[in-house]
Amino acid sequence: MKSNWAHVAKKYLLHPYTLILAVLLVKIIAFRTVIFHNRSVSQIVLLEYPMWALALTLVVVLFKKRTWLAVWIFNAVLSTLFIVILYYTRYFSTLPSYYDVKQIYQSHSVGGTVALLGTPYDYLFFLDIILFLPLIHYFTKDKQPLYYNGARKGLLAFTCISVITTGLAFRQPLIDVSYFAKENGYLQSQVVQLYARSFGVALATQEKLTDADLEKLKGNDYVPFNKHQTFGVAKNRNVFVIQVESLQNFVINRDINGQEITPNLNKLLEDSAYFNNVYQQIGAGNTSDAEWVMHTGLYPEGMDPTVNLLKDSEVASLPRMLSEEGYGTATFHADDISYWNRNKLYPALGFNHVFTSEDIPEQQIIGFGPADEVTFRFAESQVQSLLQQFNRVYANIITLTSHTPFKMPEDYKYLELPTKFNDTYVGDYLQSVRYTDRQIGQFVANLKRLGMYDNSVILIYGDHSGLHGKPVTEEDQLLLEDLLGHPYNLNDRFIVPVLFTVPGIFDNEQISHLGGQTDLMPTLLNLLGIEPTSQLIGHNLFQYEHNLLGMRYYLPGGSYISDHTMYIAPSAQHPASLLTRETMKKAKLTNRSQKNINNTLTILQYSDQLRREQIGQ
Repeated sequence: MKSNWAHVAKKYLLHPYTLILAVLLVKIIAFRTVIFHNRSVSQIVLLEYPMWALALTLVVVLFKKRTWLAVWIFNAVLSTLFIVILYYTRYFSTLPSYYDVKQIYQSHSVGGTVALLGTPYDYLFFLDIILFLPLIHYFTKDKQPLYYNGARKGLLAFTCISVITTGLAFRQPLIDVSYFAKENGYLQSQVVQLYARSFGVALATQEKLTDADLEKLKGNDYVPFNKHQTFGVAKNRNVFVIQVESLQNFVINRDINGQEITPNLNKLLEDSAYFNNVYQQIGAGNTSDAEWVMHTGLYPEGMDPTVNLLKDSEVASLPRMLSEEGYGTATFHADDISYWNRNKLYPALGFNHVFTSEDIPEQQIIGFGPADEVTFRFAESQVQSLLQQFNRVYANIITLTSHTPFKMPEDYKYLELPTKFNDTYVGDYLQSVRYTDRQIGQFVANLKRLGMYDNSVILIYGDHSGLHGKPVTEEDQLLLEDLLGHPYNLNDRFIVPVLFTVPGIFDNEQISHLGGQTDLMPTLLNLLGIEPTSQLIGHNLFQYEHNLLGMRYYLPGGSYISDHTMYIAPSAQHPASLLTRETMKKAKLTNRSQKNINNTLTILQYSDQLRREQIGQ
């Protein structure tokens, strides 16, 4: 009897194929626990594990020679993938798609902060590839092959289970990728995303919504665009849009040790309408998505960087609308044009001139490229050239220096910070923002010197938050609480400053009703007295007091921000919750909340429909 059990154990339970599947199961349990805080046996065994086991079994079946080497490489790659997913989730607070993983180091978004994201325990994911070495030695010496007929049976079984679970996943709404992956399995979520991205299948309605319908969903009574009080007040002016890297609203009008963090922006408020309650609405493309939103008035795609959907598309955009009004249009960004497919984005938006790292001098390198002062000087010279060809100019300037990890040379640190800020993420952030503020101030001074300031509109806004994710340590949180007078919260993180500087029109106006980045383009067009030639999702911030904003990234998909509340949809790690925006305390979900959820999804889906119609997706 004992010999029979020993025979069964050696043939099946202790067979090398069974052992590598068992090791894989342990790794998948660790993955689900760390990423999703989920230890559900049914979800691990029935949803998450089978597709990974199928992949491993395919390796065993396909590589009959050097099978152990192939299995070892598979596990090494899988460990690396899990680490990348873990780091991405810690930084962006959302699970990456297959496309995010492919581009994670190209984007610059995480590369400079990897050291801040990891812990020594993360590398336990690589423990199995070390443990495999004695197994490989033992079974190779014993001449017991890894491949045997049981692998074919495993291949059939795992294929059947995977087909069923993936088929069930296709029946579920894909609103938030992290929550979807938790409920349906990570690989299943990638298959569904790939299908949706390849064939343009999404949760979009085919119903045509009017501008009046959109305003009703947001809680407003519709007013025709050319009947707004601000229509045309800045007609025929030059336009400068400055998109500031990582600029958050809390630094405006704030000082530290008697020093203003943004003295030049604060001074500029005298000729501005300052919106202090505008939220970022970017997707996975971060800065490039902010450019998309600014220049189309539509939501970004969300799960993938929007630029990755563009081929040879020509979209209805701010540059094209301004070109029709006689503007010469140019964009300036001191980065490689291939990053985030800007070589597709800028032609799609229709800029007359595109200036990137190929054109902007490689001088005073800080972080990923030339310092902002180099970019502003270059933009100033090109604007003067454009004015010789066109009556008016539109210049879109993207700053770069205040990009994470915010490391500034000593000569460029203009704030004298208390010693407790030394070598902290917050301290580095404040120094980088102060530097960029000085360069904006110098650019504005040069516009005045050239006699252009009084006949210009200058729109300045932040692209997205800089202080978020694991790099913000407990020490940083305490520094922020001391600086802000309250614990750092999602409002502090997501609200970006928006300044419409129009000399002679605005006089230190501050407007606090809710807005989003989708509202920037329609607000600017209204000031210029130009009616949009395509439908926009956003609206004129000067006209409408109520709003309803969808969030697709950094909050779970399906989240919204309304006049008084912030709804955080269920995610991979947390249940749904509703917060009162003024206090950031939890509130009870109500019928009104559900109506806002439905209205938000309608707006998002309709924006997707408009985008697909334009890019031919």
